[in-house]
Formats: sequence, C-alpha cells, structure tokens
Amino acid sequence: MDTRSNTNSFFERQSFRQWWLWTILLGIAALFIYGLIQQFYFGLPWGDRPMSNAMLICFTMLVCGILLLFWLTRLETRISKDGIAVRFFPFFFQYKNISWNEVSSVQLRKYSAIREFGGWGLRWGLFGRGTAYIVCGDRGLQLVFKNGKKLLIGTQKEEALRRALEHYYPNKLAEI
Repeated sequence: MDTRSNTNSFFERQSFRQWWLWTILLGIAALFIYGLIQQFYFGLPWGDRPMSNAMLICFTMLVCGILLLFWLTRLETRISKDGIAVRFFPFFFQYKNISWNEVSSVQLRKYSAIREFGGWGLRWGLFGRGTAYIVCGDRGLQLVFKNGKKLLIGTQKEEALRRALEHYYPNKLAEI
C-alpha cells in the first residue's frame, strides 16, 4: 500500500540518529578498533589480560555489526484509507498491514520508553502494555485491537499523524 501520493495520507521514516547514542556506539567501536590495531598490527598486547588476536577480531566485528544494525534500523509508518502499515526494518522486511476493521481504538499519547517498555526499539511492554515500536521521543500512536492486544508506534510527526487519523478514522481519535 503506497500512500505517499495521497495528500491525506501519512508517511514517516524514523532512524536512530540521537547524538548520545552514536557517541556511545562509536566510542565503543573506536576502542575495539584501537585495541585491534595495537595488538594485531603493532604486536603490543591490549590491556592487562589481552584477548587472542582471533577473539579480538571477532569482538571488533561484533561491535561493528551492532553499529551497522543501528545505522540500518528504521521505523516506517504509513496511514491511508486502507489502514495502518508499519515496518521496523531490518527486523521486519515486509510491512505489517493493519486494517481499520481490526482496530477498536486509536489514541495519540505521551509515553515513557524506559518506564513502560524498558527502552527503545522493538519492545514488549510489561503488565499488559503490549508491543511498542519506538525509535526516539515520547509521543506515539496507541492502537488497541478488537482482540484486546495493544501496539504503540512512536512518532516525530504528531500533527501530521493527527490530521491523517482525523481524516481516515474520524470521531474516534482519543488523546492523552
């Protein structure tokens, strides 16, 4: 369902681009790369109890792989007359299409990623809070399905999302 062509539709792509997150991730990667160069290229043991060269290469590749995963991860949300489509790439290659008929209520709300879901990313909340797709921020679209399950989708475009919901799901939008 391609909804970007319709003026009433909504499309948002979010990525992990927080400066503090990248400072931590790049710092850890730089540390391992430094250790790899020191130990492998210069032949000087890195640390008091150095790893073997093979183990250091494996850990450096793992850290760089995690860095790449964060760089590639993106949350895409589309809203149209057909419903809501959401994808958290690379965890889901295909969009999860949610028909308006499956939804019992929608709500724009403020949330706490850490308190409610234990952090950012693809999260499973505690105590019946449901599933959450969160990249950053504290505002999101809370869906409650007719089967009682819940899904929170984070957004950085709250006003555009509100307009799309008012157009496609009129008189049913609740806010907190």
